[in-house]
Amino acid sequence: MTGDQQGSVCVLGTGLIGGSLLRAAVGAGFQAWGYNRSEAGAEAARADGFDVTGDLPAVLTRAAQTDALIVVAVPMPAVDQILSAVATFAPECALTDVVSVKAPVAAAVQRHGLGASFVGGHPMAGTSQSGWAATDPTLFQGAAWAVGVDAGTHPQPWMRVVRLALACGSVVVPVVSDEHDRAVARISHLPHVLAEALALAGAGGGELALGLAAGSFRDGTRVAGTAPDLVRAICEPNAAALLEVLDETLTVLNAAREVLAEDGSLTDLTEAGHDARQRYETAERWEISGIRPGDENWLKRLREAGQRGGVLTHIE
Repeated sequence: MTGDQQGSVCVLGTGLIGGSLLRAAVGAGFQAWGYNRSEAGAEAARADGFDVTGDLPAVLTRAAQTDALIVVAVPMPAVDQILSAVATFAPECALTDVVSVKAPVAAAVQRHGLGASFVGGHPMAGTSQSGWAATDPTLFQGAAWAVGVDAGTHPQPWMRVVRLALACGSVVVPVVSDEHDRAVARISHLPHVLAEALALAGAGGGELALGLAAGSFRDGTRVAGTAPDLVRAICEPNAAALLEVLDETLTVLNAAREVLAEDGSLTDLTEAGHDARQRYETAERWEISGIRPGDENWLKRLREAGQRGGVLTHIE
Protein backbone atom coordinates (compact mmCIF):
# COMPACT_ATOMS: atom_id res chain seq x y z
CA MET A 1 0.00 0.00 0.00
CA THR A 2 3.03 2.26 0.14
CA GLY A 3 5.71 3.26 -2.31
CA ASP A 4 8.74 5.48 -2.57
CA GLN A 5 8.16 7.01 -6.00
CA GLN A 6 7.34 10.41 -4.57
CA GLY A 7 9.38 10.48 -1.36
CA SER A 8 8.29 10.29 2.27
CA VAL A 9 5.49 12.09 4.09
CA CYS A 10 4.81 12.02 7.82
CA VAL A 11 1.32 13.21 8.82
CA LEU A 12 0.82 14.33 12.41
CA GLY A 13 -2.89 14.05 13.09
CA THR A 14 -5.16 11.72 11.12
CA GLY A 15 -8.55 13.32 11.49
CA LEU A 16 -10.60 14.42 8.48
CA ILE A 17 -7.94 16.54 6.78
CA GLY A 18 -4.78 14.77 7.93
CA GLY A 19 -6.27 11.32 7.40
CA SER A 20 -7.56 12.23 3.95
CA LEU A 21 -4.12 13.62 3.11
CA LEU A 22 -2.50 10.38 4.28
CA ARG A 23 -4.85 8.36 2.08
CA ALA A 24 -4.27 10.64 -0.92
CA ALA A 25 -0.49 10.67 -0.46
CA VAL A 26 -0.29 6.89 -0.32
CA GLY A 27 -2.51 6.67 -3.38
CA ALA A 28 -0.21 9.09 -5.21
CA GLY A 29 2.87 6.96 -4.54
CA PHE A 30 4.37 8.58 -1.47
CA GLN A 31 5.78 6.49 1.34
CA ALA A 32 3.53 7.86 4.05
CA TRP A 33 2.77 7.16 7.69
CA GLY A 34 1.13 9.05 10.50
CA TYR A 35 0.60 9.82 14.17
CA ASN A 36 -2.70 10.16 15.97
CA ARG A 37 -3.12 11.10 19.63
CA SER A 38 -6.24 8.96 19.98
CA GLU A 39 -5.40 5.27 20.01
CA ALA A 40 -8.89 4.51 18.73
CA GLY A 41 -8.24 6.74 15.72
CA ALA A 42 -4.85 5.15 15.10
CA GLU A 43 -6.35 1.67 15.37
CA ALA A 44 -9.09 2.57 12.88
CA ALA A 45 -6.46 3.75 10.40
CA ARG A 46 -4.41 0.58 10.88
CA ALA A 47 -7.53 -1.50 10.34
CA ASP A 48 -7.80 0.12 6.91
CA GLY A 49 -4.19 -0.77 6.15
CA PHE A 50 -2.46 2.52 6.93
CA ASP A 51 0.68 2.97 9.01
CA VAL A 52 -0.52 5.07 11.96
CA THR A 53 0.57 4.97 15.58
CA GLY A 54 0.22 6.93 18.80
CA ASP A 55 4.00 6.92 19.41
CA LEU A 56 4.99 10.47 18.42
CA PRO A 57 8.75 10.19 19.13
CA ALA A 58 8.96 7.03 17.02
CA VAL A 59 7.05 8.60 14.16
CA LEU A 60 9.28 11.67 14.17
CA THR A 61 12.48 9.66 14.53
CA ARG A 62 11.48 7.77 11.42
CA ALA A 63 10.78 11.08 9.66
CA ALA A 64 14.27 12.33 10.55
CA GLN A 65 15.88 9.13 9.32
CA THR A 66 14.09 9.25 5.96
CA ASP A 67 14.11 13.03 5.38
CA ALA A 68 10.32 13.03 5.28
CA LEU A 69 8.12 16.04 4.70
CA ILE A 70 6.29 16.52 8.01
CA VAL A 71 2.67 17.70 7.84
CA VAL A 72 1.14 19.18 11.00
CA ALA A 73 -2.55 18.29 10.83
CA VAL A 74 -3.84 19.00 14.33
CA PRO A 75 -6.14 21.81 15.52
CA MET A 76 -4.45 25.09 16.42
CA PRO A 77 -4.62 24.50 20.21
CA ALA A 78 -2.40 21.41 19.78
CA VAL A 79 0.13 22.94 17.37
CA ASP A 80 2.60 24.13 20.01
CA GLN A 81 2.94 20.69 21.58
CA ILE A 82 3.43 19.04 18.19
CA LEU A 83 6.06 21.58 17.11
CA SER A 84 7.94 21.06 20.36
CA ALA A 85 8.21 17.37 19.53
CA VAL A 86 9.28 18.13 15.95
CA ALA A 87 12.01 20.44 17.26
CA THR A 88 13.25 17.65 19.53
CA PHE A 89 13.15 14.66 17.19
CA ALA A 90 13.15 15.96 13.59
CA PRO A 91 14.32 19.59 13.49
CA GLU A 92 15.92 19.34 10.04
CA CYS A 93 12.91 17.92 8.20
CA ALA A 94 10.89 19.98 5.73
CA LEU A 95 7.75 21.09 7.53
CA THR A 96 4.28 22.20 6.51
CA ASP A 97 0.79 22.28 8.00
CA VAL A 98 -2.88 22.14 7.03
CA VAL A 99 -4.20 24.36 9.84
CA SER A 100 -6.95 26.85 8.96
CA VAL A 101 -4.92 29.91 10.00
CA LYS A 102 -1.41 30.74 8.92
CA ALA A 103 0.00 33.66 10.93
CA PRO A 104 -0.38 31.98 14.36
CA VAL A 105 1.17 28.77 13.03
CA ALA A 106 4.08 30.67 11.48
CA ALA A 107 4.68 32.47 14.78
CA ALA A 108 4.71 29.16 16.67
CA VAL A 109 7.13 27.68 14.12
CA GLN A 110 9.50 30.58 14.67
CA ARG A 111 9.30 30.19 18.46
CA HIS A 112 10.45 26.59 18.09
CA GLY A 113 13.31 27.48 15.74
CA LEU A 114 11.86 25.64 12.75
CA GLY A 115 11.36 28.55 10.37
CA ALA A 116 14.12 27.68 7.88
CA SER A 117 12.36 24.51 6.74
CA PHE A 118 8.72 25.61 7.11
CA VAL A 119 6.17 26.35 4.39
CA GLY A 120 2.62 27.08 5.48
CA GLY A 121 -0.25 25.26 3.81
CA HIS A 122 -4.03 25.09 3.90
CA PRO A 123 -6.17 22.92 1.60
CA MET A 124 -9.57 24.56 1.16
CA ALA A 125 -11.56 21.38 1.55
CA GLY A 126 -13.54 19.66 4.25
CA THR A 127 -16.92 18.47 5.48
CA SER A 128 -18.89 18.86 8.69
CA GLN A 129 -17.72 15.39 9.76
CA SER A 130 -14.52 14.59 11.65
CA GLY A 131 -12.27 11.69 12.55
CA TRP A 132 -10.73 8.85 10.56
CA ALA A 133 -14.14 7.46 9.58
CA ALA A 134 -14.81 10.65 7.59
CA THR A 135 -11.54 10.58 5.62
CA ASP A 136 -11.63 10.53 1.83
CA PRO A 137 -8.65 10.28 -0.55
CA THR A 138 -10.55 12.36 -3.14
CA LEU A 139 -11.26 15.23 -0.71
CA PHE A 140 -8.67 17.53 -2.30
CA GLN A 141 -9.50 16.87 -5.95
CA GLY A 142 -9.90 20.25 -7.68
CA ALA A 143 -9.56 22.15 -4.40
CA ALA A 144 -7.48 25.27 -3.88
CA TRP A 145 -4.49 24.57 -1.62
CA ALA A 146 -2.95 27.72 -0.15
CA VAL A 147 0.85 27.46 0.00
CA GLY A 148 2.91 30.12 1.76
CA VAL A 149 5.23 32.50 -0.03
CA ASP A 150 6.20 34.52 3.03
CA ALA A 151 9.55 36.27 3.14
CA GLY A 152 12.33 33.83 3.98
CA THR A 153 10.64 30.80 2.43
CA HIS A 154 13.22 28.44 0.93
CA PRO A 155 12.76 26.90 -2.52
CA GLN A 156 13.40 23.24 -1.66
CA PRO A 157 10.80 22.73 1.09
CA TRP A 158 8.40 24.94 -0.88
CA MET A 159 8.67 22.66 -3.92
CA ARG A 160 8.07 19.58 -1.76
CA VAL A 161 4.88 21.07 -0.34
CA VAL A 162 3.66 22.09 -3.79
CA ARG A 163 4.36 18.62 -5.20
CA LEU A 164 2.35 17.05 -2.38
CA ALA A 165 -0.59 19.40 -2.94
CA LEU A 166 -0.57 18.78 -6.69
CA ALA A 167 -0.25 15.01 -6.20
CA CYS A 168 -3.36 15.10 -4.00
CA GLY A 169 -5.29 16.65 -6.89
CA SER A 170 -5.34 20.29 -5.81
CA VAL A 171 -4.30 23.50 -7.49
CA VAL A 172 -1.89 25.70 -5.55
CA VAL A 173 -2.66 29.29 -4.57
CA PRO A 174 0.50 31.16 -3.45
CA VAL A 175 -0.29 33.51 -0.56
CA VAL A 176 1.36 35.16 2.44
CA SER A 177 0.13 34.39 5.94
CA ASP A 178 -1.67 37.59 6.93
CA GLU A 179 -3.45 37.92 3.58
CA HIS A 180 -4.53 34.28 3.80
CA ASP A 181 -5.98 34.81 7.27
CA ARG A 182 -7.94 37.90 6.23
CA ALA A 183 -9.31 36.05 3.19
CA VAL A 184 -10.40 32.91 5.04
CA ALA A 185 -12.07 35.03 7.70
CA ARG A 186 -14.47 36.08 4.92
CA ILE A 187 -15.04 32.83 3.06
CA SER A 188 -14.56 30.18 5.75
CA HIS A 189 -14.72 31.50 9.29
CA LEU A 190 -17.57 34.00 8.92
CA PRO A 191 -19.75 31.32 7.25
CA HIS A 192 -19.31 29.19 10.38
CA VAL A 193 -20.53 32.06 12.57
CA LEU A 194 -23.47 32.84 10.30
CA ALA A 195 -24.42 29.17 10.07
CA GLU A 196 -24.56 28.90 13.85
CA ALA A 197 -26.73 32.03 14.06
CA LEU A 198 -29.05 30.77 11.31
CA ALA A 199 -29.40 27.40 13.03
CA LEU A 200 -30.41 29.22 16.23
CA ALA A 201 -32.95 31.33 14.34
CA GLY A 202 -34.52 28.24 12.82
CA ALA A 203 -34.66 26.37 16.10
CA GLY A 204 -36.21 29.45 17.68
CA GLY A 205 -39.27 28.89 15.51
CA GLY A 206 -39.97 25.57 17.19
CA GLU A 207 -41.05 22.32 15.61
CA LEU A 208 -43.18 23.99 12.96
CA ALA A 209 -40.28 26.01 11.58
CA LEU A 210 -37.93 23.03 11.63
CA GLY A 211 -40.60 20.86 10.01
CA LEU A 212 -40.94 23.32 7.13
CA ALA A 213 -37.18 23.86 6.69
CA ALA A 214 -35.85 22.85 3.30
CA GLY A 215 -32.89 23.50 1.01
CA SER A 216 -31.97 27.06 1.88
CA PHE A 217 -31.95 26.36 5.61
CA ARG A 218 -30.16 23.03 5.16
CA ASP A 219 -27.45 24.51 2.95
CA GLY A 220 -27.05 27.65 5.04
CA THR A 221 -26.59 25.67 8.25
CA ARG A 222 -24.50 22.78 6.89
CA VAL A 223 -21.28 23.74 8.68
CA ALA A 224 -23.17 24.24 11.95
CA GLY A 225 -23.11 20.43 12.04
CA THR A 226 -19.38 20.60 12.71
CA ALA A 227 -18.31 19.72 16.26
CA PRO A 228 -18.34 22.94 18.36
CA ASP A 229 -14.80 22.44 19.67
CA LEU A 230 -13.53 22.14 16.10
CA VAL A 231 -15.37 25.31 15.02
CA ARG A 232 -13.77 27.17 17.91
CA ALA A 233 -10.34 25.80 17.01
CA ILE A 234 -10.85 27.00 13.43
CA CYS A 235 -12.26 30.46 14.13
CA GLU A 236 -10.90 31.72 17.43
CA PRO A 237 -7.20 31.85 16.44
CA ASN A 238 -8.24 34.23 13.64
CA ALA A 239 -10.29 36.47 15.95
CA ALA A 240 -8.91 39.82 14.78
CA ALA A 241 -9.67 39.23 11.10
CA LEU A 242 -13.00 37.58 11.93
CA LEU A 243 -14.08 40.53 14.09
CA GLU A 244 -13.31 42.93 11.26
CA VAL A 245 -15.45 41.11 8.70
CA LEU A 246 -18.17 40.36 11.27
CA ASP A 247 -18.47 44.10 11.98
CA GLU A 248 -18.65 44.72 8.23
CA THR A 249 -21.41 42.14 7.87
CA LEU A 250 -23.38 43.52 10.81
CA THR A 251 -23.24 46.94 9.17
CA VAL A 252 -24.69 45.47 5.98
CA LEU A 253 -27.44 43.66 7.90
CA ASN A 254 -28.33 46.70 10.00
CA ALA A 255 -28.58 48.84 6.88
CA ALA A 256 -30.83 46.25 5.25
CA ARG A 257 -32.98 46.12 8.38
CA GLU A 258 -33.43 49.89 8.40
CA VAL A 259 -34.51 49.97 4.76
CA LEU A 260 -36.87 47.01 5.30
CA ALA A 261 -38.43 48.73 8.33
CA GLU A 262 -38.85 52.07 6.54
CA ASP A 263 -39.70 51.01 2.97
CA GLY A 264 -40.53 47.31 3.18
CA SER A 265 -37.79 46.65 0.64
CA LEU A 266 -34.75 44.38 0.42
CA THR A 267 -33.81 45.56 -3.06
CA ASP A 268 -30.37 46.91 -2.24
CA LEU A 269 -29.26 43.83 -0.31
CA THR A 270 -30.67 41.25 -2.72
CA GLU A 271 -29.25 42.92 -5.83
CA ALA A 272 -25.82 43.48 -4.29
CA GLY A 273 -25.75 39.95 -2.89
CA HIS A 274 -26.82 38.44 -6.20
CA ASP A 275 -24.10 40.35 -8.02
CA ALA A 276 -21.51 39.19 -5.48
CA ARG A 277 -22.60 35.57 -5.89
CA GLN A 278 -22.39 35.88 -9.68
CA ARG A 279 -18.87 37.21 -9.32
CA TYR A 280 -17.98 34.07 -7.38
CA GLU A 281 -19.71 31.80 -9.90
CA THR A 282 -17.90 33.34 -12.87
CA ALA A 283 -14.46 33.74 -11.28
CA GLU A 284 -11.83 32.00 -13.37
CA ARG A 285 -8.52 30.57 -12.27
CA TRP A 286 -5.58 31.25 -14.53
CA GLU A 287 -2.33 29.36 -14.79
CA ILE A 288 0.79 30.91 -13.28
CA SER A 289 3.83 30.27 -15.45
CA GLY A 290 7.36 31.53 -15.95
CA ILE A 291 8.26 31.76 -12.25
CA ARG A 292 10.90 29.35 -11.00
CA PRO A 293 11.43 28.79 -7.26
CA GLY A 294 14.68 30.47 -6.27
CA ASP A 295 14.70 33.01 -9.11
CA GLU A 296 15.04 36.67 -8.24
CA ASN A 297 11.88 37.99 -6.56
CA TRP A 298 10.15 34.62 -7.01
CA LEU A 299 8.23 34.92 -3.74
CA LYS A 300 7.01 38.44 -4.53
CA ARG A 301 5.99 37.46 -8.05
CA LEU A 302 4.08 34.41 -6.84
CA ARG A 303 2.34 36.45 -4.14
CA GLU A 304 1.20 39.03 -6.69
CA ALA A 305 0.01 36.30 -9.06
CA GLY A 306 -1.99 34.66 -6.29
CA GLN A 307 -3.61 37.99 -5.42
CA ARG A 308 -4.84 38.22 -9.01
CA GLY A 309 -6.40 34.75 -8.97
CA GLY A 310 -3.48 32.79 -10.38
CA VAL A 311 -2.90 29.13 -9.50
CA LEU A 312 -0.16 26.58 -10.05
CA THR A 313 -0.91 23.20 -11.57
CA HIS A 314 2.74 22.23 -12.00
CA ILE A 315 6.15 23.45 -10.89
CA GLU A 316 8.28 25.35 -13.38
